[in-house]
Parts: sequence; structure tokens; C-alpha cells
Amino acid sequence: MQYNVTTMAKSPKSKSADATIADNRKARHDYHIEDHLEAGLSLEGWEVKSMRAGKANLTEAYAIMKNGEAFLIGCHISPLPTASTHVNPDPTRTRKLLLNRYELDRLTGAVDRKGYTLVPLSLYWNKGRAKLRLGLAKGKKQHDKRADAKDRDWKRQQARILKSKS
Repeated sequence: MQYNVTTMAKSPKSKSADATIADNRKARHDYHIEDHLEAGLSLEGWEVKSMRAGKANLTEAYAIMKNGEAFLIGCHISPLPTASTHVNPDPTRTRKLLLNRYELDRLTGAVDRKGYTLVPLSLYWNKGRAKLRLGLAKGKKQHDKRADAKDRDWKRQQARILKSKS
């Protein structure tokens, strides 16, 4: 008996929007993002449960380099009320970022010598593990922010004009 392999195989899961836990949209407004990097997070069990429920916030978060290691500061992960009673959760504790030595050395050089900032851009799931997308960024000036807003409005207006003509 022959089986049709195409009908028997499971379809691969597509990357969906539910893989994203939290997004830092303010970072793209305040910084010129020049490079992206994926980092793992050192988390406790209650934090993973809360992140699965979507209770994370990156708005006030930032990353620093300290003693050759990277840390995430200010990321707020709200504890679930059903978390275990023997754990005293700290929603904004400092979390270690898991990067290899080459990436840490490169980031240290960029942050210390070139004046870049490490900005957390998004928190998402990758193969069942929580990952943080870091951006190597330079701060924008106020006139840069105004120019970006003007460009965004012009593109929106262009799209309206093209849509009305067709």
C-alpha cells in the first residue's frame, strides 16, 4: 500500500503574530536602529508563565553592559495571581541576557568606544524559548523625530491619493 506523502505530512507552522510577547514601538521613535541582535533571557518559572499570558512590557526597559556581561533593566513582567506562594516575585528585576562571547565583545566595543546604546526592541518566542531582539542604536535629536513624522504623514497621504485614483 502506498501513501501520499504530501497529505500525510503535517504542515509547518507559520510564524504568527502570537509569537510576539511585547514590542517596544517607542524605541524606533527615539533611536536610529543600526544593527539587530537576538539574545536569550535568564528567567524564573513564574516569569515564563506570565510571558506566556502576555504580561510583559518593554516600554521603560534598557540594556547595559557590566563586567563583560549584558543585563536587561526595567522590563516589567507582571506576576500572575496563580503563581506559587513560596516565591516573592519582583516584576522589574534585572535579568541577564544570554549572548556568546563574540557578541558580548562586539557590543562592549560599540557601547563603550563608539557611543551606541543597547535598546530592547521586542520580546518573542522562538522554538519555545523567550528571546529578546536588541538594537544597537544612536539617539535621535528632536528635529530628526519631526522629519520622520513628516515623512510618515507624506507617505500616508501618497497612499490615499493613489488609492483614490485607482
